[in-house]
Amino acid sequence: MFISFEDMPPQSRVWVYQSNRQLTNGEQLKIAEIAKPFMEQWAAHNQALKCSFRFFYDYFLVISVDESFNQASGCSIDASVHLVKQIERQFELDFFDRTKVAFLKEDNVFLESINSLKERVVEGSVADHTLTFNNLVKDKGELMTKWTVPASASWLKRYFPKVEQH
Repeated sequence: MFISFEDMPPQSRVWVYQSNRQLTNGEQLKIAEIAKPFMEQWAAHNQALKCSFRFFYDYFLVISVDESFNQASGCSIDASVHLVKQIERQFELDFFDRTKVAFLKEDNVFLESINSLKERVVEGSVADHTLTFNNLVKDKGELMTKWTVPASASWLKRYFPKVEQH
């Protein structure tokens, strides 16, 4: 059963899918036309899932399930991954490319290759305070409060010189 993302409770489980490129408004509308019918019939062990999805920053597709209503099962999660793979093929996207890191500057997302991060830090285009995304947040509450973090507070901290404390 599809409901508005805003109506999902904070403890709702989330899966964050980062696109390898910016999604146009038209693409988002067409993806919604595919995702919404899936959500309306999505179930786990023949029990309807209270679920939703939303796009963020034109790069992220976030799928959510209110597991206080019914829990997602392995098979239902696999079905959602199949949906995302279908969207990838249809729109020539990659939501599973783990070689790109997303950063946020002035409400604009930019992607950097993991291979070029050291160079970007040295040249200053990525600083310790540059916001990055923790796509491993587990629920909507974390998505809304802990999804964006300074690079130095993430796994990227190893790219920044350590300041000695005296």
